[in-house]
Amino acid sequence: MSKTEAFREHIEEGYTFKGDYITMGAAMLDGEAVTGAHIKVPLKTLNRHGLIAGATGTGKTKTLQVLAENLSDKGIPVLLMDLKGDLSGLAEPSPGHPKIDERHQKIGLPFEPKRFPVEILSLSEQDGVKLRATVSEFGPVLLSRILDLSEVQEGIVAVVFKYCDDNKLPLLDLKDFKKVLQYATGEGKKEFEEAYGRISTSSTGTILRKIIELEQQGAELFFGEKSFEVNDLTRIDADGRGYINIIRLTDIQDRPKLFSTFMLSLLAEIYATFPEQGDSDQPELILFIDEAHLIFKEASRALLDQIESIVKLIRSKGIGLYFVTQNPTDVPNEVLAQLGLKVQHALRAFTARDRKAIKLTAENYPISEYYDTKEVLTSLGIGEALISALDEKGRPTPLAATLLRAPMSRMDILSEAELKALIKKSSLVPKYGEVVDRESAYEILNEKIEKAEAAAEKEKQAAEREKTSSSTRSSSRRSYQRQNPVVKVLTSATFIRGVLGVLKKVIR
Repeated sequence: MSKTEAFREHIEEGYTFKGDYITMGAAMLDGEAVTGAHIKVPLKTLNRHGLIAGATGTGKTKTLQVLAENLSDKGIPVLLMDLKGDLSGLAEPSPGHPKIDERHQKIGLPFEPKRFPVEILSLSEQDGVKLRATVSEFGPVLLSRILDLSEVQEGIVAVVFKYCDDNKLPLLDLKDFKKVLQYATGEGKKEFEEAYGRISTSSTGTILRKIIELEQQGAELFFGEKSFEVNDLTRIDADGRGYINIIRLTDIQDRPKLFSTFMLSLLAEIYATFPEQGDSDQPELILFIDEAHLIFKEASRALLDQIESIVKLIRSKGIGLYFVTQNPTDVPNEVLAQLGLKVQHALRAFTARDRKAIKLTAENYPISEYYDTKEVLTSLGIGEALISALDEKGRPTPLAATLLRAPMSRMDILSEAELKALIKKSSLVPKYGEVVDRESAYEILNEKIEKAEAAAEKEKQAAEREKTSSSTRSSSRRSYQRQNPVVKVLTSATFIRGVLGVLKKVIR
C-alpha cells in the first residue's frame, strides 16, 4: 500500500461517523490535497466548543463563514461577532470564481452558491436589532465582576440589589443604579443603616467612578429596556435553515469593556434561560466570538473565573462557543483546555517570541506520523489549516492539514442599499426598536426625596409660624404691662402691702 493510500485510509477511519456532520475540506499530504479524503466534524460534538486561530490574512474569517453556512444548512442557528464588518455577505450568494471551482475539484466536493437567512444586530447606534439588558438581569455578582470591584464593594452592590428587591425598585439602567448608590449615602443614609448597616461613602464613590468609566464606552446604550430575549437567536426559517445572527461591532473595536460586558451578560442569560439538554444529536446554538483576545485582555481574575465557569457549564445547554483569534496563547489555558474543535491556520515565525508560540501551539495538537506539526504551522497557505476535532465518543480525530472548502455566500460586505433592505425585512427590528423608559428606581427615589423634602419644608414652616406666634403673644403681654401704669401700680409689692395694712386696721 502506497503512503497516499495508507494516509487516505487513516483519514477515512478517523473521520467516519454514524450521525450527521459538516464537511470542512480535504486532507493534505506533502502539501497536496488528497481528493475525497474529507475532513468532517460531527454535529453531536459541536457543543464541545472550539478555536479558530491563525495569523492575519490566513483565512480565519472565511473558515468562520464556512462553518456558519454549513451549520445554518443543518438547521443550527448561529451568532457571529463582526468586528471588522466583513461578514454581512452571508446574506447574498457567491458570484463564483474559476479558483473556487479548481479548489473544490481538488477537494472532491461540488460548489453551490447560496444566500443564507441573516439577522443584523447592533450594540450601538448602528442600524439593526437593538441588543439591551437591564441591570437587574445582570445581578450583583456579574455586575461586580465586570466592574472589577473589591470584596467590600461587592458587598455594597449586593446590599443595593437587596434594598431594591425589598422596596420594589426596578433596576433597569445605569442611572437607576447610580441613584440608589447616591441615596444610600445621602438622603436614605439613616434608612440603609437601620436595615443593612453603614455604607462607606468612599466605597460608593469608587463604584460610581467605575460605572462612569463603563458609560464612557457606550454602556448606557446597552443597559435598559426592551431586554433582548435570547430565544430570538434560535429561529429557523421556512426552509428549515438556522438564522445567522450577525452583531455589528465595527464602531466599538476600541471599547473592549463594553464588548466583554455584553458577551458575559449574553452567555449568563443563555445559561439561565436554556433548558438542560445533555448529549443530543446537534447543538441548539453556536456562538463565534471574533477577536476573542479583546475579552481576555481587559478581564480581571474574577472575570476570567466567570468565563471559565460558563464555558464549562454551558455545553450541557446545547450551546457551543468558538473563539476566533490570532494566536491560541491569546486564550487562557483554563479555557483552551475545554475546546474540542481546533482549526489552526498558519502562524508566522518572525521573532523568538513567535517561534516559542509556535512550539506551544504544536503541543496542543495530537501527534501525527504524517506531519511535523511545527513545520506545517509555518508552511500552510491561505485557506489551509490544521484540524483536530472530537469524534462521537469524545476522542480526538487524527490531525489533518486541510484544504478548506470555499464559502457558498459572498466573500465581501453588503452595500449600504443591500444592508438597509435586509434590515427593513427584519421582523425583530420593530420588536426591539423602541426605547422603553418606564418608571424605575431613579424616578421612584426622586419622587420619594421630593416628598420628604416637601414634608420637611412644611414642618419647618409650621415650626417657624408657631415660634412667631408664641413670640408675638409673649411680646404683647410684656408690652401691655409696660404701657398700662394702673396695672403696674396695682400689681406692685408696695401697693399690695399698703392694702393689706389698711385691711388689718379695719379688722381691728
